[in-house]
Amino acid sequence: MVQEMKTCKVRRIPMIVAAVAAALWLGSVCAWSQTGTDFTQLMIQSYDLLEAGKTDEAQKLYEEALKKDPGNPLALNNLGAIMVKKRNYREALAYLQQALPKAKGYKVKINRVCEVDGVCLAFRPLQAEYGDRDLEPLVRMNIQMVRQKESKK
Repeated sequence: MVQEMKTCKVRRIPMIVAAVAAALWLGSVCAWSQTGTDFTQLMIQSYDLLEAGKTDEAQKLYEEALKKDPGNPLALNNLGAIMVKKRNYREALAYLQQALPKAKGYKVKINRVCEVDGVCLAFRPLQAEYGDRDLEPLVRMNIQMVRQKESKK
């Protein structure tokens, strides 16, 4: 009887470990998806401020977004658009060139596009990632437009 109880307890340990591991994994997935939703909302709010002409406020939010997701190509692209709005083409190019290598394969579902002074495009995401649009060609196009504008100065 004592031996049966010990065997039963030993068999339960792997099940308990598996249950705890599953709970931790599910918790991390839930936390990740919440962060993704929060991040997307931050990106949408930033874009809306940019479109409303509140570039300083939008810039602060994009910088906050980069603290949460360093190197995010969408945030870097849209910061480039803000620099175009501020007529700081050199800094705009710096942001866009930072975004370019990270934009390859970065899929986003774009909700709206904002043309900034006919030189640069900012993008409002519909979802955080895994959308239907690759960001790389859009960033490349922005780089070309900013370079053309800068060469005309």
